Amino acid sequence: MTLRDHQRRPRGGRWLPRLAWFSLLVLLLAALLLAGAGPAYRLELLPLGSAFDMLRRGVYLSAGAATLGLLALIAATFCRRLQPALIGGVVVVATAAMLAVPWLHWQRAQHAPPIHDITTDTENPPAFETLAAAREAAPNAVEYPGEAVARQQHEAYPDIQPVILDLPLGFARDVAEAAALDMGWEIAHNSLTQIEATDTTTWFGFKDDVVIRLSETDDGTRIDVRSASRLGRGDVGANAARIRDYFAAVERRLD
Repeated sequence: MTLRDHQRRPRGGRWLPRLAWFSLLVLLLAALLLAGAGPAYRLELLPLGSAFDMLRRGVYLSAGAATLGLLALIAATFCRRLQPALIGGVVVVATAAMLAVPWLHWQRAQHAPPIHDITTDTENPPAFETLAAAREAAPNAVEYPGEAVARQQHEAYPDIQPVILDLPLGFARDVAEAAALDMGWEIAHNSLTQIEATDTTTWFGFKDDVVIRLSETDDGTRIDVRSASRLGRGDVGANAARIRDYFAAVERRLD
């Protein structure tokens, strides 16, 4: 080997760009697993347990890709190799962005109680009628779970309360229906005093049911809402958030 050959060989040798490209390949595989888990379950290609395993493997692969990318970035920076450094940096940043949603979901799960049925009236919750058959075919019960769940709800979500509209019942029902449609829900039942609808989540296609009860009061019309998941012990706060979003949609309709 001549001195000229030694000088032409880039610092870090061939393994450095290979490491960077390999980290990118691992990241792409992880992205496929994470992105494909929900559609695979929704299209009935995988059972729920297998889809969650797919998600878990995607998270593990993402962590591996980030580790490899960071090693490539550090080594390439030390060796003054621009391309491997850029690839490693992209892998690290992309992994952080890709894992942000699962991480936030996990954070919410740490603070949310293990309940899946939320209502503005825990003493006399609105009852599912039209959607009762669909809920009976699902793992979670049709009937409201009871005092233990109500106590956990009040502790975790004290803001979930009924709304009083200064409107007669008929006008309030029109507002309530319009807000439900604004939410993108599929209306299953619509009468003067009750609306039942289903909200389907985008990624996994989970179906959560909503019942809206309207009752006349001295101050106008009271709206009570109950949102319940068909599947899963805990909802990570999704049903409480849905009720908040619905009441926000009602307010927008009143503006």
